[in-house]
Amino acid sequence: MSVTVRFAPSPTGLLHVGNARTALLNWLFAKKHGGRFLLRIDDTDAARSTKEFEQAIYRDLEWLGLTHDGTDRQINRMAKYSVAFYQLQAAGRIYPCFETEGELERQRSLLAARKLPPVYNRASLEPANKAKWEGEGRKPHWRFKLSRSKVRWTDLVRGPVEIDTATMSDPVLVREDGAFLYTLPSVADDIDMAISHVVRGEDHVTNTAAQIEIFQALGAPIPKFAHFPLLVGAGGEALSKRLGSLSLQDLREEGTEPLAVASYLAKIGTSDPVEPRQTLGELAAEFDFAKIGRAPAHFVPEELSTLNARTLHVMPYSAVAGRVPHGEVFWEAVKSNLNKLGDITDMARLVTGPVTPVIEDAALAAAAAELLPPEPWDQETWGGWTKAVAAQTGARGKGLFHPLRLALTGLEHGPELKKLLPLIGRDRSLARLKGQTA
Repeated sequence: MSVTVRFAPSPTGLLHVGNARTALLNWLFAKKHGGRFLLRIDDTDAARSTKEFEQAIYRDLEWLGLTHDGTDRQINRMAKYSVAFYQLQAAGRIYPCFETEGELERQRSLLAARKLPPVYNRASLEPANKAKWEGEGRKPHWRFKLSRSKVRWTDLVRGPVEIDTATMSDPVLVREDGAFLYTLPSVADDIDMAISHVVRGEDHVTNTAAQIEIFQALGAPIPKFAHFPLLVGAGGEALSKRLGSLSLQDLREEGTEPLAVASYLAKIGTSDPVEPRQTLGELAAEFDFAKIGRAPAHFVPEELSTLNARTLHVMPYSAVAGRVPHGEVFWEAVKSNLNKLGDITDMARLVTGPVTPVIEDAALAAAAAELLPPEPWDQETWGGWTKAVAAQTGARGKGLFHPLRLALTGLEHGPELKKLLPLIGRDRSLARLKGQTA
């Protein structure tokens, strides 16, 4: 079976980590199976959708590396939804309802008082009620008439699922003003785009039962479904407002690497360890619905920060060429000391200066300056030089290396000096050993 999946965000806000995880899991599944990943902009909510947010969706997905194989906007597809609507109406599966929101709320309150589920009572199907409300000039909204039977499917994450649609209200498909709500356009698009697998969060499980009935009523093949657990905070709590809205734009502006974000979102909540990956292709090759656990996935910003650093530590120069100064030798010298790529500026200053040295042991520094070998230097220079300094001064271990690091970099810790020393060069090294800013 060929694989075609879709990601259908609404352009009513920035993509947050939950959206990104949905897009990523769809993309990884499609790419593993040589399938197609479609981007469908759900902009039927004209009042809240903006072009700026739509452009941000394209920008954020591109940053994350999730290229799409086709795209469309739902606002361009309204005629297809009308065709599906009239097809359902002709089949007797759509009916007009006339209750106001206040009347529906009172109905729900009465059911709650009797400890009954808040299922719509289908009062609008009664001829007398319909005649009365039409006579009052009320405009209808339109509901899909559920079968009130059990809907079953085998979920690729959850396993066998059974939903009794008798416990559900008939879903509203069209509002009083004629605007389509989410459900019908989603099904109509999935049919038209030949979506083979619907991969989304488990908050859509109940929706799936209604949508399966709509697929059936439209005489269309039913896609396979995979509903994964949602993100929660570190202790299992619902995500706070900030975490729930943590956007890809936030992460990008904070200097987080897109590959770290992808590796983290792909692995949390699975049986795989959360470890750096060097390409999205690696993540796709490892993807398997069977690895996704039933427990919620814990999103912990500190873990992402740690993974970001680990990602940089194993990142080849080819992945950052053009984003870092001084070339591959410099990158290999400093990458293991980075938490974010923005730290590269401070690392570059160690090479080009100015660095104000800290002279902890003046006699040692003076001896080291006298013993500096002539250039050219390479990574063997450090070892030979420090052996000579140790032989002349008697300094060993921390008493040798700590004063030299402070003099050469002004820092307590930093990159390996055997890699850094050739980049600093003899002139700057000599000046710093003499206590001069260089």
